[in-house]
Amino acid sequence: MHHHPSRRSVLTAAAAAAGSAAMATAAPASAAGSALSSADRRRIRAIIQRMSLAEKVGQLFVMRIYGASATDPDPADVAANQSEIGVANAAELLATYHVGGIIYFAWAHNTQNPHQIADLSNGIQRAALSHGTPVPLLISTDQEQGAVARIGAPATLFGGGMALGADGSPADARTAARVIGTELAAMGVNQNYSPVSDVNINPGNPVIGVRSFGADPSAVAALAAAQVKGYQGAGIASTAKHFPGHGDTGTDSHFSLPIITHSLEQWQAVDAPPFRAAIAAGIDSIMTAHILVPALDDSGDPATLSHPILTGVLREQLGYDGVVVTDALDMAGVREKYGDDRVPVLALKAGVDQLLNPPLLGVAYQGVMDAVASGELTEERIAVSLERILALKFRKGLFRDPYVTHAGVDRHVGTRAHLATADRITERGITLLANDAEALPLPRRSHRDLLVVGADPAAPSGTGGPPTGVLAKALTDLGRSAQALSTGTAPAQAVIDQAVAAAAGKDAVIVCTYNVTAAAPAQIALVTALTATSVPVVTVAIRNPYDIAWLPPVAASLATYGWTDVSMRAAARVIAGKAAPGGRLPVAVPRADDPATALYPIGYGLDYGSRA
Repeated sequence: MHHHPSRRSVLTAAAAAAGSAAMATAAPASAAGSALSSADRRRIRAIIQRMSLAEKVGQLFVMRIYGASATDPDPADVAANQSEIGVANAAELLATYHVGGIIYFAWAHNTQNPHQIADLSNGIQRAALSHGTPVPLLISTDQEQGAVARIGAPATLFGGGMALGADGSPADARTAARVIGTELAAMGVNQNYSPVSDVNINPGNPVIGVRSFGADPSAVAALAAAQVKGYQGAGIASTAKHFPGHGDTGTDSHFSLPIITHSLEQWQAVDAPPFRAAIAAGIDSIMTAHILVPALDDSGDPATLSHPILTGVLREQLGYDGVVVTDALDMAGVREKYGDDRVPVLALKAGVDQLLNPPLLGVAYQGVMDAVASGELTEERIAVSLERILALKFRKGLFRDPYVTHAGVDRHVGTRAHLATADRITERGITLLANDAEALPLPRRSHRDLLVVGADPAAPSGTGGPPTGVLAKALTDLGRSAQALSTGTAPAQAVIDQAVAAAAGKDAVIVCTYNVTAAAPAQIALVTALTATSVPVVTVAIRNPYDIAWLPPVAASLATYGWTDVSMRAAARVIAGKAAPGGRLPVAVPRADDPATALYPIGYGLDYGSRA
């Protein structure tokens, strides 16, 4: 792991000097590790001594597996497992590769309902403990909320990061994470790849956006730390992502390799604070980003494979000694330069502990085995990561008892109290950006007959939606009569004409807009056509809050930062006057004609005042 004294090490030294002032706040970094007794440490070393090399290498991998059951998945899932991994099911995956973790996805059919998820988790743990050196599994998923959620209703769903950013309350962020963590734990999911700790300062970011808490580093840091405490207070592992910061990119690392052009000073000021705060809060794990950050490493390697970034900056400068997990290794951003057999080896050499979801597990696994055989990786290096992984499993109580019960699911998942908490917290993030002539809340007596039109993106968890239908039903449930007409993200002229015709005689029309830009003029045309009628128009930006800059003036405009059912119901309560719009913009909305100038600054948001 020698690197040449190039611009990289000089930068790292400069970064260390710059960071030493902030290091005081990172003192509890090792707190994550120090919670273990010396007896537990001895037990961990004893377990590692008993393990074969094949078992040790397997523990470093976190893998997907198709199926709703660990031993008896549907034939189509068996076929998918055979073709992609060479095993039939989760039990066979564990017997063959001894992987240390499994990640759940909805598309892999892992997350159909809470009782099934609990049974799958138990089946996976039983298989892990039934052969070889028994080690329980970290079972992880991306239950961020909002745009990214793998488990749908009846589990409790919140708005995503930016919705919490608009609410602005660390207490609410912590409560949301505690609710989500409690429900995940009850289903046997003991690690959440959340919170997103990226500072989204680029309105054009195609991959982070509303998944981020916002654009203000100190606000993002406070909310990230609060969520770490919420998740870990619920007994599950939390993961800050995507280090060293994926917030200022115009490309998506799933499809290419983004470049972050921040200077070292910008990185320290913008990207580092949330990760420092998460470390200070005792974060269990940190996920790497497949991005180039030349100011931290000018070698042309993505952060996931960068020794200067993961060891130099994260371990040495920020003082982090917890588990480092890669972002998914099947993403294009990490596969451009090296083969699938080399990527895991280079990641380990960079300072990674867990290798997430390689495209071909056999190739990746053999790559690590070969590197140990050739001496490129030592067994001692493998043991360092193993100790971190096993320490995390000890701290989460998995060696004590990794199993869950149906009674626990019924007691904790989707309870009335949890659902009410989600409703309250979500409505506090709904942001009122324009309300000319105080059109909102819609007066109850004069505005009973409503039309809801607009975009209907699919719900990420595969449950609920479409947003226009959910909004119309929620308004109807609140005593209005609302009709839904889905017009899509790119309505043709005939569809616009249909919406205008449907608006005739209505008391108001509500338009759900979705990521409006000049590149997608059809939504602008729809709103423009509706404003030409005599019917008041209310726009609701259901993903990015930047839409208002591209649209003509309307009677009122809201931002929800998400389009899942919980956000649409909250918007309905705000429109109907059952709830106040409590949100404040966590990002600036740039002007359409002059993106360097803010149309609305961070912190902007209107109230209903005495009319609420």
